[in-house]
Amino acid sequence: MTCGPDRLHEEVAYIASHFHWSLDDLLDLDHAQRRLYVEQIARINTRISAG
Repeated sequence: MTCGPDRLHEEVAYIASHFHWSLDDLLDLDHAQRRLYVEQIARINTRISAG
């Protein structure tokens, strides 16, 4: 599965802002892997916000 350039940039920026991984490392992930990390980060942020 592939994603458009806007979606790719959004996912990479989101993951990088939390994990501080390099651009090359993030681009080496396939879309499904990036989506998994995006979802996990969102869940963690939701839990933290809920207290």
